[in-house]
Amino acid sequence: MRTHKFSLALQALLVAGTVLASVSSFAADQIIKIGAPLPLTGALSPEGTKLRQGYDLWLDQVNAQGGIKVGKERHKVQLFFYDYQSSTPKAVQLAEKLITDDKVDFLFSPFGSGATKAASTVAEKNGVPLIASSASSAEVFDQGYKNLFGLYTDNSSLTEPIADLVKTNLPQAKRVAILARNDLYPLSLAQEFEKSAKKRGLEVVYFERYAIGTLDHAAALAKLGATKPDWIVATGYINDLILVRKQLADARIDAKVLTLINGPAYDEWAKAVGKLAENVTTASWFHPVLNYKSDDVFGSTKNFVELFRKKYGTEPDFTQASGAAVGVIIQQAIERAGSTSRDAVRAELQKGGFKTFFAPISFDKTGIANSYIPPVYQLQNGKVTVVYPANIATSQFRTGLGN
Repeated sequence: MRTHKFSLALQALLVAGTVLASVSSFAADQIIKIGAPLPLTGALSPEGTKLRQGYDLWLDQVNAQGGIKVGKERHKVQLFFYDYQSSTPKAVQLAEKLITDDKVDFLFSPFGSGATKAASTVAEKNGVPLIASSASSAEVFDQGYKNLFGLYTDNSSLTEPIADLVKTNLPQAKRVAILARNDLYPLSLAQEFEKSAKKRGLEVVYFERYAIGTLDHAAALAKLGATKPDWIVATGYINDLILVRKQLADARIDAKVLTLINGPAYDEWAKAVGKLAENVTTASWFHPVLNYKSDDVFGSTKNFVELFRKKYGTEPDFTQASGAAVGVIIQQAIERAGSTSRDAVRAELQKGGFKTFFAPISFDKTGIANSYIPPVYQLQNGKVTVVYPANIATSQFRTGLGN
């Protein structure tokens, strides 16, 4: 029984994410505390686990060099993780706990636009700068908050280039069908696809939402297929879009272009659907093929990728990179401020101009990033290829699917 109790206590420490061994020799005022509610269980656990991997890699690097430089001293970093079990209300509760009980100095957001928007209200109320690692919907950043800063560019920066690729490479395309997860980010993204398609003279012949947790899309896809679309768009997360792709194939529903966001951005999506991944188009804010030189603890995209591969045995996707990127942004802001004062750090975040391995990061007046172009890519011959922008493209955009 005593061993069992010790095991449970140890698990609780691990979930909380405390790093007692690395900070035990430092005074309390020499520790920078950052809180991060994460979906480590539940439907979004794959994404939550990826974010934590990014956070942990950044934490390894920054504490290995003695911590964040604050004036002439270096302060170790302590991260607090709590599992909100993929429930937005619980994410809000835990954000409050991190601020009031754990006394964190700064916050990293929950996963996704919906939970980020909800948690940002808590951060704003308490005057705590919050860096959103995975929110891109305008609805998150239109609240007039001064403490919210988002790593991603807005959703239209994904939909506009893909719509251009479709129109340019498939000029005969006329009909678009859209299936969206009924959740803030996936729905907002789908609505941006609708705008981008209509702007180019395409007819949206189908637009439906599916509930969070849907385990069968057959009925919706039958209706979608009956519209005979040239271009199919589906939005959601990894598990959603594995199911959508397989059920499209089962129903023998075809199109000249299939765009799924965000599932194909992850290796596990491609492995789960196998040959059905061929020519599927997607987009994200980061890819290992990028080659930024940076002023952060990683020094370059290439070095970040190598360090990630060494620690985890695989290449990072955009969510894992996002976790590390919010770390280097808060680090640079603190070092530029020469202080851990929330007011001073907030002022530096507002100035932007952060040269990171992820991309050059600056924020517009609402707090959303506006300083880089995210890549569009397509799975070809079992590999991810970049098809936009032209300066980093590794392949040409293709039409047709591997059903």
